[in-house]
Amino acid sequence: MYKLIDKINSPKDLKKLSYDDLNKLSKEIRNFLLSSISKTGGHLASNLGIVELSLAVHKVFNSPRDKIIWDVGHQAYVHKIITGRKDKFDTLRQYKGISGFPKSKESVHDSFETGHSSTSISAGLGMAMARDIKGEKYSVLSIIGDGALTGGMAFEALNHAGHSETDFIVILNDNEMSISENVGGLSKYLNRLRTDPTYYKVKDDVEQILSKIPAIGKSVVKTAQKAKETIKYFFVPGVLFEELGFTYIGPVNGHDIGELTKVLERAKKMKGPIIIHTITKKGKGYRFAEKYPDKYHGISAFDIKTGKKIKKAEDKTYSEILGDTLVDIAESNPDIVAITAAMPSGTGLNKFENKYPERFFDVGIAEQHAVTFAAGLASNGLRPVFAVYSTFLQRGYDQVLHDVCLQNLPVVFCIDRAGIVGQDGETHHGVFDFSYLSNIPNLKVLAPRDGNELEIMIRYAFNQNSPIAIRYPRGISKDIDVKNDSDDIYNEKAEVIQKGKDFCFIAVGKMVKTALEVAKLLEKSDISSTVINARFVKPIDKETILSNIKDIDNIITLEDNVAIGGFGSQISNMLNTNGIKNKNIKVLAFPDEFVEHGDTELLFKHHKLDTESIYKEILDMIKE
Repeated sequence: MYKLIDKINSPKDLKKLSYDDLNKLSKEIRNFLLSSISKTGGHLASNLGIVELSLAVHKVFNSPRDKIIWDVGHQAYVHKIITGRKDKFDTLRQYKGISGFPKSKESVHDSFETGHSSTSISAGLGMAMARDIKGEKYSVLSIIGDGALTGGMAFEALNHAGHSETDFIVILNDNEMSISENVGGLSKYLNRLRTDPTYYKVKDDVEQILSKIPAIGKSVVKTAQKAKETIKYFFVPGVLFEELGFTYIGPVNGHDIGELTKVLERAKKMKGPIIIHTITKKGKGYRFAEKYPDKYHGISAFDIKTGKKIKKAEDKTYSEILGDTLVDIAESNPDIVAITAAMPSGTGLNKFENKYPERFFDVGIAEQHAVTFAAGLASNGLRPVFAVYSTFLQRGYDQVLHDVCLQNLPVVFCIDRAGIVGQDGETHHGVFDFSYLSNIPNLKVLAPRDGNELEIMIRYAFNQNSPIAIRYPRGISKDIDVKNDSDDIYNEKAEVIQKGKDFCFIAVGKMVKTALEVAKLLEKSDISSTVINARFVKPIDKETILSNIKDIDNIITLEDNVAIGGFGSQISNMLNTNGIKNKNIKVLAFPDEFVEHGDTELLFKHHKLDTESIYKEILDMIKE
C-alpha cells in the first residue's frame, strides 16, 4: 500500500503536499512512532503530540538555512523523520545508533544540541543576533514546551529577547504537561489563555478599537492611555508576553495544519520578537498515552495493543526505595518535607505526595529555585529532601554551594540516575556528581552499594545536622548478599567485605558489586583480594582504608564517575598526603569525554569498566 511517509526524505518533500496529504502523513507518522518506539523505547507522548506542528514548521520554513531549536529535544523525533533519518529509527537510542535528542553530528538540520530544558530561547536569540551582526537573512525559531517555560533561564532569555527587538520566533508548544502535570502561576496563566475562547477572537477587534482612541490634549492623552492599558489587560491575550516586548499570536490549534501554516507564514513576515502559542495534546492518537502522558513520556519497549511494558521488574528500583523510606520516617518526623522539580513519579516521591500532600512541593522545572527553596525551609527548622536526577542537579550547582553548604543547612539531596543512565546519552549521564560535589565544604557525599544500604543512608541523613548528598543509579536494586552494618554507616565507616593479600579493591556505589565479581574470578587464579566498600566519597574513611592497604602493593579504585576529580583521584590524594608511597594505584573510571548513548552494559564494556574487562586488565598487570 502506498504511503506518503515513504516519500519523505527531506523537508523539501513537504512543500508540494496539500493539507489533506499532510493530515494523512500525520496519521502515518503516529503509526510509525508507535511501531518504532514500542520496540526500542523512547519518548513517546511528547512526539505524538507535536506531529502537526513539526510538519507545519518544516512546510513553512527552510531548514537547514532557517534555524530550528528544539527545547529539551526529546520531542524532535518527527523532525528527525522529516530530515532523512526515518530508516535509522530501529537504532534509536541504541549503541552507535541515532540519538533521542538533536545531534549536530547526525544532521545539518539539528542546528543546536539540547537535552536539558529551558535553553532554546537563549540559544535561538544568540543565533538571531549573530545572524544580524553578520548581515545574513534567515529565520530563527525556538520551540519550547509550557513545562520548560517554567525554568528561570527561559524567562531570562524572554526578557533579553523582548528588549533586543531582534527578528526571532518562539513557538510555545502548550500541552499542559512537562513530564508530570505542570504546576505554578505560569501554568494557571496559560490555562486561562487556552480555555477562554474570547481571547483570540476579540484580539484584532480590540487592537483596532484602541488604535482609534483620539489623542486630544495632555489630559485626554493620559486618560486615553490609561483606558488603552485597562482595556488591554481585560481583553488582549498574552499580556505577559506583550509586556516583555513580544508580539503574541494565539492560542492556535496545534493539530490544525491549515491554521498552523497560515500563522507561521504570517509570523515569518513580521518584525521583532514573536511568540506563537499553540495548544497540543500530549500523547495524541494513542489512547494510553493520552490518558497517562506522564507514564508514556519516556518508556521502555511495550506492547502496542495493551500499552504494557514488555519487561516488568520484580525487584524494587532505587527510586521506589527512596519513596518508601521517606514515607516511613516522615510518619514519626513531621519536619520532613519533600521537593521535586516536576518529577514526582520519576524520583519516587509520588507516594510521599499522596500521603503527605501538605509537606510535598513540586516547583516545576526549576532546579536552582528548588535548591534555594530547600535552603529556606531548612533555615526555618524543617528537614527538606530534594530528589533530583544527577544531570539536573548540575543546573543548581551555585545554589548547592552558596545557599545550602555555605550556611551548613541540613538539606538532603537524593541524587537519582547517577552514573550511566543508558539510552538518553550525553546530556543525561550522571557521571560528574562526585567531581562537582566533593569539593564543596560542609557537604557529605555518599553512594550505596545496593538498595538495602540506600535505605540506611537515608535514615542516617536525617540524623545529621549538615548537608548530605546520596547518589544512586537508575533502575533495579540487586542487594549484595553480605550483612550491612548500619552502625558503621552512622559512624561514617567504610565496609571491608572481604580480605586478601594480593590486591585491594576500593569501590563505591554500584561498582562494589563489580569489585566482588572481579575478586571472585581472580580467586580461580589463586589471587586473593581485599574488597572495601567506601560508602563515603566525602569524608573518606582514612583509618579503615589505610589499615587495610598497608601490606598490599596493588590498589584499584572503581567508580561510575569521570576520573578527573572523582573518587579515585581523592583516594590517590589521600594516600599521598598521608605519606603512603610505593603503591601501584590504578583508577578505574570514565575518561575525560562525554559518554555516548546506548545500553548501559555495552557502555561499561566499551569503557572497560565491566567485570570481564577489569579481570583481564588485572591479569595483564600481573604479567607485566
